[in-house]
Amino acid sequence: MTTRTATDDTASALADAAARQTYETADEVLRLYQPVMRALATAAGPSVEVVLHNLDGSDVDLDHTIMAIENGHVTGRAVGGPSTSLGLDVLKDRQRNHDAFGYRAVTSDGRELRSSSIYFHNAAGDIIASLCINVDLSPLQQARNMIEALLPVPPVGAEEAPQEHFGSDLLSVMDQMISEAIAEIGRPVEQMSRDDKIAVLEKLEKRGVTQMRKSIETIAKRLHVSRVTAYAYLDEARS
Repeated sequence: MTTRTATDDTASALADAAARQTYETADEVLRLYQPVMRALATAAGPSVEVVLHNLDGSDVDLDHTIMAIENGHVTGRAVGGPSTSLGLDVLKDRQRNHDAFGYRAVTSDGRELRSSSIYFHNAAGDIIASLCINVDLSPLQQARNMIEALLPVPPVGAEEAPQEHFGSDLLSVMDQMISEAIAEIGRPVEQMSRDDKIAVLEKLEKRGVTQMRKSIETIAKRLHVSRVTAYAYLDEARS
């Protein structure tokens, strides 16, 4: 399932606007949409390229289709530069709806892009221009890698590693540990079986919680059982 982004939604809105009317020439599209391109690129930032291609006529030169471009450093292109491989598909069928949103693209140096393309038609139904938005994902990927590098990596034998709990007093520490043991069962207390509750007591016994003052009373309340039942579960856990 593809997740939509703000740039996808912007491209979709532009596509809806383009679909409601036709244009005589690619130059007309340029006059109307060049200010939109600049506004979009400025708002989205330097990692977002916005480019308008001229696809008008029967002898389109795919090596020289770019009429206007913002943030061309994303793909290393400029005005007068080339189309992409999608241009070939478009020219095979100029009357089909080729609009696409949030698809994956790759630059010549291997960077991953998230792209959207919309196409403008003339009165005859032929495509005469395209507006493409290309988001360079590498800054986001680098940021993700930095964050992941800062996150703790569980050591080998993590189950045996000590886990520290902090609280304003011992009762709050105990309550945290009880909550953690309950969460590890994977279901709400209301849906726990007898064996589930014994498993909670077993975890708390191993972690020393049952040695704390008033622990059994607190555990009994959290498990919705009586104090006597909690002690019985503890005896089974110990055995």
